[in-house]
Amino acid sequence: MDIGQRIKQLRIQNELTLEELASRSELTKGFLSQVERNLTSPSVSTLEDILEALGTDLATFFKDSKETKVVFHKDDYFIDEHEEYCIHWIVPNAQKNEMEPILLELHTNETSMVIEPHDGEEFGYVLEGRITLVYGDKEYPVKKGETFYINGKAKNYLKNTAKNDAKVLWITTPPRF
Repeated sequence: MDIGQRIKQLRIQNELTLEELASRSELTKGFLSQVERNLTSPSVSTLEDILEALGTDLATFFKDSKETKVVFHKDDYFIDEHEEYCIHWIVPNAQKNEMEPILLELHTNETSMVIEPHDGEEFGYVLEGRITLVYGDKEYPVKKGETFYINGKAKNYLKNTAKNDAKVLWITTPPRF
């Protein structure tokens, strides 16, 4: 079981920010962020505090869910807002899957997060606006209705030099976001 992802999933289901969960569990936002990203593991006592703040207990938390969700609705999404862009996590807990899709809203004159070289592939579909795919040392313009498909061998990111925000469905395999 991926404890960090399960905690993140419960936090999102409870519509809590990291800061709110930190306050309720009397832990730091930084520590909880590390737990969710599996960079550290909580003690059993600390895990109990986190779960209590999330409205559950150890037994329920570790009970296997037999039903796998296949359809996701807007209320399942988690939105991560940054100054430059906004990520819509459209498939909750996708890091456990073979691929990870996001809906990226890229603000005008801004760049996305940088994806470092990896063994995998990426696909993007521009839903609105136009962006520039920066792949290694080359740039490729991509406009509404167009797609890109690249391997992960080179560092890459998206930039928006247009006058309007852009929306891109971006999928990586394995999960990179």
